[in-house]
Amino acid sequence: MRDHVLLFINGCKQRVSGSDVFLSLADFLRYRLGLVGTKVVCSEGDCGACTVLVGRPRSDVLEYQSVDSCIQFLFQLDGRHVVTVEGLLSGGRLHPVQEALIRCHGSQCGFCTPGIVMAMAGMLEQTDRMDELDLRYGLTGNLCRCTGYSPIIEAGLKCSADALRRMNEQYPPAPILADFAASESAAITVASEQSERRRIFYSPDDLPSALEFLAEHPRATIVAGGTDLGVLINKGVIAPDVILDLNRVAELEGVSVDGGVLVAGARASWTEIERSVELLAPPLHHILTLFGAPQIRNVGTIGGNIANASPIADSLPFLFVCEAELELRSLAGVRYVNINDFYQSYKQIDLLPGELLVRVRIPLPSDDSILRLYKVSRRRDLDIAGFTAAILVRLEGPKIKTASVSLGAVGPTVIRARRTEAFLVGRPFNELTMREAGEVAVGEISPISDVRGSQDFRRCLTQNVFTKFFHETNSHAVDR
Repeated sequence: MRDHVLLFINGCKQRVSGSDVFLSLADFLRYRLGLVGTKVVCSEGDCGACTVLVGRPRSDVLEYQSVDSCIQFLFQLDGRHVVTVEGLLSGGRLHPVQEALIRCHGSQCGFCTPGIVMAMAGMLEQTDRMDELDLRYGLTGNLCRCTGYSPIIEAGLKCSADALRRMNEQYPPAPILADFAASESAAITVASEQSERRRIFYSPDDLPSALEFLAEHPRATIVAGGTDLGVLINKGVIAPDVILDLNRVAELEGVSVDGGVLVAGARASWTEIERSVELLAPPLHHILTLFGAPQIRNVGTIGGNIANASPIADSLPFLFVCEAELELRSLAGVRYVNINDFYQSYKQIDLLPGELLVRVRIPLPSDDSILRLYKVSRRRDLDIAGFTAAILVRLEGPKIKTASVSLGAVGPTVIRARRTEAFLVGRPFNELTMREAGEVAVGEISPISDVRGSQDFRRCLTQNVFTKFFHETNSHAVDR
């Protein structure tokens, strides 16, 4: 057992204990280390001004990805190497991204610039050269109100890896990894008392220890990616006193495909899943590219998205129509629950005290099925959905053999439109059938009006999504 978090920042070892463990990474950088190049604007992972690189051990190197430091906390970062904009300087020279932004006048007020630099530096960790599509996609999590982005894109196009020292060259991983290895098998417990408030953070190094702690503290706040939790803490919505961090539990990692089933550990990030499904489930891959931003997907987990139980979660309609199976574990044993039975009412889930979601099994759509996923939001990128849907059908000749329909943001939970599914089966796959299916589906939903859309707007979307599905996919019927 140890009483501190061990990480490196710009190559320097940091042993963090006491109340500082509960600071956001951005606050620790700025107020404890004086690294004020990392800016904070939104405190909710929307603007990207606080972007840094976080290196995670992978074999004998560190894999660096961009993250929003405002919604990452020190208790999540044991065994990580953080690089800030100050840490890009190498041998007295600026990073190629910084030099290109200077040449192309890619900065005006400059407040967002450090985050943009770090996001682009993170891209160059993964590729030798960026094209315009890469840049526009990779910078969706970085907002700039001055430049109109054109000089930033121009600067990115002039960057290449030719003059680049990647992070594993600039910061040799061997000594960092050796320090991590010396303490990786120990669980971490940090207790802090401030102003009559006692806070406990526990980070186990295996699943049995996590389940034991959860059995003793069934109301503990469970943290993995923490992208939603970070917002709630920063905005003062919640202030957890007992935290169970899962970032060191290897049994919760990994994404694999076994017999047409995608198997994801609860800690699998959306970036990992996005890479895994590009060819296996292209519609899901497309939706995931609209899921937050790279900084969010790099840390946000499938388990957190499921357990958060939001009726507007982007992933849930897909998981519903694919009949995903959740593996739930506690000291009492293991349960398997179909995700369609997991949500009982708004933010209420079938998770018993002391129980933890550890794995998700997703039967992937067969080659003879037709799948489309839909998300409607005010902005295309980095926005919360006002409506989501998944439609999955299989045809037999000109008729619909099977149908699965799931709708989100139209009730207190994501729903399976069972009456609509029953209506579709056996009917011809044509526009009239799909229009009538939309009318049936409207009778199954109970939307509310909020800032993202009115009740009537959501009913209209529900009605029309079936016609849209037909016009996007009717070539399947013609081919048959």
